[in-house]
Amino acid sequence: MSEAFIDPAPFLETRGEDPHGPLIRMVVSLGFPGMGPGAARIQEETTRLAFDAVRAAGGRPRLVAYTTGEGLTPEAEVFHGADAIVFLGGADVDPACYGYTGAPPANLYGVDRRADDYCISLFQSAASRDVPTLAICRGSQLMNVAFGGTLIPDIEDWKLHKGDGNPLFIDEEVLLEPDSEIARILGRTRVVVRNGHHQAVDRVGDQLRATARAHDGIVEGTQHRTASWMIGVQWHPEEPGADLRDQALIFEALVERARR
Repeated sequence: MSEAFIDPAPFLETRGEDPHGPLIRMVVSLGFPGMGPGAARIQEETTRLAFDAVRAAGGRPRLVAYTTGEGLTPEAEVFHGADAIVFLGGADVDPACYGYTGAPPANLYGVDRRADDYCISLFQSAASRDVPTLAICRGSQLMNVAFGGTLIPDIEDWKLHKGDGNPLFIDEEVLLEPDSEIARILGRTRVVVRNGHHQAVDRVGDQLRATARAHDGIVEGTQHRTASWMIGVQWHPEEPGADLRDQALIFEALVERARR
């Protein structure tokens, strides 16, 4: 069991949302191995802000928690009535999921293979059902693994992408492919984002294409090649220090697509 858990009750509230808005499933762990109070606070805050951003854009966010040691929502139930799905950040992905055979990284954190397999299956189902999908941080990494890609389990020099813990999230400029969906949404090809990661996409899955890169070449965004709207961003548009206009643009694009 995890050391700390996040109370799901606040995420079950529906006050203040558009009753006619599209239904958005929000996939996130509210407790994973090694989660202490500090990690729980960050996870709770970013999850709450993501819910707020979906509501502000006109959507109806609904929690799908895959907390360690607790039951999983059946896949059919996740997609029943869903107009879109969002995968939020969290712990590291189990290296065994993508065939990594090197030495285990010293700072591997919060690994839960059951959670990884669950999310990977949801990604594959979302693509086959063509459900609009937004994947953030850990979500974007799992999206790459779901479609045959691999990860760097620990970036050798992660100081460009992550703080030392105080703070954890830092500003980073990323470069967007001009013809990508994320560039269309944000209206430019250079953007300063809030980042906090030590794992990253390595080989991009065959069904995906890279859409954003950091100045050191690390992949910071992907999109599905055939699904009509499936976007992964390594950064955190829902983090408290994120640009509020860019945050709104991303979640408004998600909700707009879900309305279709």
